[in-house]
Amino acid sequence: MAKLYFYYASMNAGKSTTLLQADFNYRERGMRTMLWTAAVDNRTDRPIASRIGLSADAHRFSPGTDLWHEVAALGDEGRPACVLIDEAQFLTAMQVWQCARLADEADIPVLCYGLRTDFRGDLFPGSAVLLGIADSLEELKAVCHCGRKATMNLRTTETGEAVGEGAQTEIGGNERYTALCRRHFARALGMWG
Repeated sequence: MAKLYFYYASMNAGKSTTLLQADFNYRERGMRTMLWTAAVDNRTDRPIASRIGLSADAHRFSPGTDLWHEVAALGDEGRPACVLIDEAQFLTAMQVWQCARLADEADIPVLCYGLRTDFRGDLFPGSAVLLGIADSLEELKAVCHCGRKATMNLRTTETGEAVGEGAQTEIGGNERYTALCRRHFARALGMWG
């Protein structure tokens, strides 16, 4: 019985690296996979790229993409053994349910990797639904500069100052975000005085 998995973490926890390793494991056994990532993140030529240099081509989803239809349209001959989704926080609620349908009705495991919360500590819509309905939840670990587990994503200006307001989605990497423990996140935003 296939399952819907959600691997979540703050930035710099190795989510894309872990996805690419899972993809490699399936393909090494001769199984077909289907990789997806958010179209909103177009920073690289290779849609899925990890900070340690691994990358892979992938389909790009936007809010209007019907993941169930895209996979079902492949038919039995093109059917993947596994669907892997990077940047899963950008999935819509309907797309998360489409992923659940792939697991439940097509018996295809769906492995989603993404951020749990944004730079304000609020859940992303896709992450909220995944946390609610995924069969398996696993937190990947990142490390704060103090050595504690980093669970928060601090957005910063070009000069390194903390940002507490703005649009939920602003694409960026280490130049724009820092993974912190909750204590250092709250301190950086002046939440605890």
